[in-house]
Amino acid sequence: MTIIIRIALAILFVDNFVVGAWNAIWPASFYTNFPTVDLTPPFSEHYARDFGTASLAIALLLGIAAVKPKSHFVIPAAGAYSVFAVPHFFYHLTNMETATVGEAILLTTANAAVALVGLVIILLTVLRDRRAVRRGFPSARAAH
Repeated sequence: MTIIIRIALAILFVDNFVVGAWNAIWPASFYTNFPTVDLTPPFSEHYARDFGTASLAIALLLGIAAVKPKSHFVIPAAGAYSVFAVPHFFYHLTNMETATVGEAILLTTANAAVALVGLVIILLTVLRDRRAVRRGFPSARAAH
């Protein structure tokens, strides 16, 4: 189960790192070129750079957890990601007035998927550690 947790963390790490770096370094390019971002004008360099650096901070936590998938790293990292991803999904779900049908499907599907990944990581980590404790490894949380 740890390999699945690591892969999911790595996927979220890459996503947050790429989006964060692009926003932090080239905010106007991100606004112009990333699919559907221009659906919520106006462009704000300040907000784009803030979002980018916050995404990089979450990527740092996800990267640490992927390398060292101990519960005390994984759950806070996936939790921090989920604090962003779940409301982000609901924002886009309820704000699609200017989106085409294709854009609405893309936004809903992509945002739902990544929001679920963060929550699934937490669930899998808890299940992994409970299983290890039941098998007689009381220090299982520290062992992973």
